[in-house]
Parts: sequence; C-alpha cells; structure tokens
Amino acid sequence: MLDPATPAREASPRANLVVAVLALAGITVSLMQTLVIPLIPALPGLLHASAADATWAITATLLAGAVATPTMGRLGDMYGKRRMLLISLGALVVGSAIGALSDTLVPMVAGRTLQGLAAGVIPLGISIMRDELPAERLGSATALMSASLGVGGALGLPAAALLAENADWHVLFWTAAGLGLVVTALVVALVPESPVRTGGRFDVLGAAGLSIALVCLLLAISKGADWGWGSAATLGLIAAAVLVLALWGRWELRTPRPLVDLRTSARRQVLLTNIASAVFGFAMFAMSLVLPQLLQLPAATGYGLGRSMLVVGLVMAPSGLVMMALAPVSARITATRGPKTTLMLGAVVVAAGYALGIFLMSATWHLVLVSSVIGAGIGLAYGAMPSLVMGAVPVSETAAANSLNTLMRSIGTSVSSATAGLVLARLTVRFGPVELPSQNGFRLVLGMGSAAALIALAVAAFLPRHSPAASAPASPEPAAAVGR
Repeated sequence: MLDPATPAREASPRANLVVAVLALAGITVSLMQTLVIPLIPALPGLLHASAADATWAITATLLAGAVATPTMGRLGDMYGKRRMLLISLGALVVGSAIGALSDTLVPMVAGRTLQGLAAGVIPLGISIMRDELPAERLGSATALMSASLGVGGALGLPAAALLAENADWHVLFWTAAGLGLVVTALVVALVPESPVRTGGRFDVLGAAGLSIALVCLLLAISKGADWGWGSAATLGLIAAAVLVLALWGRWELRTPRPLVDLRTSARRQVLLTNIASAVFGFAMFAMSLVLPQLLQLPAATGYGLGRSMLVVGLVMAPSGLVMMALAPVSARITATRGPKTTLMLGAVVVAAGYALGIFLMSATWHLVLVSSVIGAGIGLAYGAMPSLVMGAVPVSETAAANSLNTLMRSIGTSVSSATAGLVLARLTVRFGPVELPSQNGFRLVLGMGSAAALIALAVAAFLPRHSPAASAPASPEPAAAVGR
C-alpha cells in the first residue's frame, strides 16, 4: 500500500518554494534571539527599570521557548504541523507588536514571552519537509532549515545594530512584526498541511511537568550569577527541577500517549544525537559571548578592538552566510558518508575554529576568520542532526523528536551563557574605575568551546555507522491513526 503523501511528494512543483518559505520562517524566528542585543546596555533606561529587572526581557524569551518547543512539536504531530507553525508565527507577530508599543518593563516582558513561544517553528519546519518533500531534496532542505537557527542570529545582529543606531528602538519590533506577517502569509499560500498525524489525546500533565522542570532549571542557570550560585533560590530551583523531572519521567513511561516517548528517545542514535546537540549548543554560543566583547572593549586595554555594535554585527554576519553555504555540503556528505561522519567533521572544524581564536584575537579580520570557521563547523553539524533524529524515530513522532533535539541545543546555549559569564566575571582586570574581563578569561572560554566540540566528537563516535534513511517514505499507519 502506498503512502498517501507519496504522490504529492513526487508531483509537487512547489518543493523549492516550500523549502524557501520554511527556511525564511526559521531565520525570522531565530532573529528574535539577537533582536535586543544592541539594546541591552540601554534597556534599563528605555524600560524605566533596574538592570536586574531589565534582563527579564531576555530571560522571558528563553523560558517561553523552552516550554513551547516540545509542546508545539507534539501538538504538531497530533493536530497538524502547518497549523502549529501558523500559531507559532501568530505569537511572534503579536509579541513583536506588543514590544513595539512598549515603554515599560511589564508589557515588554509579555511581548518577549510571546516571541519566545515561536521557538517551535524550526523543528516544525523540518518535520513538514520530511512529510512533503521528495527523498532527493530532503537532506539539503533539512540541513538548511536546521542551520537557519544560527543563520538568523548571525545576520540579524548587524541589521538590528543598524536600526538601533539610526532609528527609534521600537522600529526593531515593528520590523519583526512585519517579517512575521510576511512569513505567515507565505506559509498560508504555499505550505500544505501534512496528512501524517497521530491523533489521540494531548498529554497535558506531561506538558505541565516538563514546562515546570525546564523553567526551574533554566531560571536557575540564567539567574544564578545574579542571585548567587549557592543561594537558596538557585539551589531550590535546581532541586525542584530534578524532582519534577524524575516524577515527569515516571509519568511519561506509564502514560499511553506521552508528550515525549522516552523509550524512543533512549534509543542509542536519538540519545547520543541529543547529547551531542546540547554540547554543540554550548560550543556555538561561546562564540557569541566572546567575540562581541573583544570587538567592543576599549583598545586601551591592549586586547580590545574598540569597535561599534554595527561592526560587531558585520564581523559575525559571515558566520551565518557560511552556515547557509555549508547546508548543501552537509547534505552531500551525509548522503555519501552518512550523518555520523558529517557530525564528526563538524565537531572537528568547530574545535579547530575555537583553537584558532585562542591565538588570533588582535585584529578584526582575525575574528572574522574565527567566526567563519566556527560557523562552517556548525553548519555541517546542524545539517546532520535532523537526519540522525529522523532516521531513528517513526514518522508519526517527527515533530516531537525534532523539537526535543532543538530543546537540547537551547539548554546547551543556556549552560554556555552561565558558564562563560561566571568565567569572565572571575577573570578580570581593572581598567580605570571598572573591572573588565581579562584576555586570559576570553582565551579560557574559547578553550572551553573547543573542548565542548571535542566532547561532541567523542559522543558522535559512538553513533551507529549505518542508519535508516531519514528520507524514507512514511508508512500509511500514522495517517490512518487520525481520530483514534
């Protein structure tokens, strides 16, 4: 019996348009991560809040994204991936509009929370591609979609800096709302709804439990430096996260329709890929923490380059372009040598890029080179991850599995931010009346990024050498499951 989606896959003349629209959606959503970076020093004054309170404009997006990613993935598998994609984009548009109308902290945090709820767009997009594209297009398309997480962030920084320096800061959010509306219209017009669904009831208790655990964990990680790593608040949140995760895991193993199928997630290929994703998330974000500070620190420090935020964006932008350019290369290597080889190659390139940065940090072109090499490695690795995940899960769990993989990357970036922040806060030099991160501190963080990539390489080495093709046609069973 043929998969009912197969004829559409083979006959659709709009495959290129579907890939372009979904990749644009991924880039648009990833822009939200860098949207407020040029505003961070000015946020307390702009929002009439203390510096500690103003950071909630960033923390809220992180927490909302962590909650939304696994939830929207599971809902996509059950009720339609395109439908959940449109709901996510709608949250982005509304959140951006609220941010554009905000001049105080509370509405800004509300808007940024809604923007964070759009984090599920990338795994949903990858899952739609698996359902809709012909086999020969799937590898390169999912590699591009996966890389859009880094592409949007890298390309968004110079654009956001340019707008912030030359226009009212509210324009950043109006621009985000406009992009969201354009992408939403394109999805409505060009992206079909997949017939592959699981049906059944949504695991509300599982979603609530995972959300509580993730909020506790990520709140402790993101606020630990401010509250103190040994404070009652930080330790209490970590303990609560561990306890809730243990109870949640027990529930997920016993419920017939879990939010996350832990038995599938424990398969060697899925488990190791998710661990590697978390480590790669750590490695990727280390670059974003070190390079902008090196570029902006005063040249009088002896190692700072004294550049503007706009120059920072222009230095970081090539890494995004390299990620995009490497997506088809990643797919080609995966097709010929397997996704394990691609992931390991990406890890080696990222480790080499960070090692290069330890010695090359005294000129702007040095940092362009370093960010480009690291971006090349990330492009290779991120392109392989969807193939590894989809090659080991049923088609009916594609969105949930990809969402969990994306969540693991986000946890890695959060840990990276906290760890690097702690290192740079401890290794400082006095510059006039202020303490600044020292050059050795930056080198240590770069070394940690290289070590993280090598750990990802070691994890990837234990992946199965030959995996089922991620692009294999879906069985008809999931589509028939609708309405169960």
